[in-house]
Amino acid sequence: MRLSPRQITIVLGIVGAGLMALFLWPPGDPDARALNSERTARLLAYHQGAPLPGAAADAEPLDARLLRLGFKRGAPIFVRIYKRSFELELWVARGTTFALFQTYPICYFSGGLGPKLRTGDRQSPEGVYRVTARQLNPNSRWHKAFNLGFPNVHDQAHGRTGSFLMVHGGCSSVGCYAMTNPAVDDIYTLASAALAAGQAAFQVQALPFRMTADAIETRHDGTNAAFWRDLKAVSDVFDATHVPPDVVVCDGRYATVARAGRGAGATSDMRCRRL
Repeated sequence: MRLSPRQITIVLGIVGAGLMALFLWPPGDPDARALNSERTARLLAYHQGAPLPGAAADAEPLDARLLRLGFKRGAPIFVRIYKRSFELELWVARGTTFALFQTYPICYFSGGLGPKLRTGDRQSPEGVYRVTARQLNPNSRWHKAFNLGFPNVHDQAHGRTGSFLMVHGGCSSVGCYAMTNPAVDDIYTLASAALAAGQAAFQVQALPFRMTADAIETRHDGTNAAFWRDLKAVSDVFDATHVPPDVVVCDGRYATVARAGRGAGATSDMRCRRL
């Protein structure tokens, strides 16, 4: 593939920035180094017009994929994001439970593992978020987008600040998750169809990695271990039931309604708030 002068400049800039970050990054943080290396590789692939790792091999139309896999446009959806593996899972209701429709590669996000703390920290958020129709933006500067709703009540309980944290198209981001335009077309189409058909809001679980106990315990500094264990408990409920759990924030911690021990009355206790 022949690159234009502008593309050559972009590629050289990406390579230079990636090499500089790799040499300057703290040697004791293997996650940060691995994330930066992967970001550089994905940016290069994107600007060269090459497929991202994990991208679908064909361009089968969305409705054909839905039909082949037994899904319907307009069915409720559920989304999970994994930073460490640069993946976004799109789950769609089929009967009374949800099934995985497709895993999309994330092209770019900024920051490392761990939650977003403050405006300007260039960190992409982690947590559990609700997306309503008001949060959809079909005319985003990044093609199409939806707002995660950061800061949610959990983020607010911890004094975290920031705004306009999105899932959007393209392959550039400061605190958002950039999916490329074709991928966000799929995600946005099924999200808007689900909300138009009656789903009040869909849940997004933005997670640091696949939530295993080993993955949490091997991050030795412990800064985010308690937070991640709470996210794991929420994620585990979905893994066990394939139904998005009803999530509350109790005393600044994520919990499911059943785990909070207050049943349907959880919101009547001032220490617990629904997302």
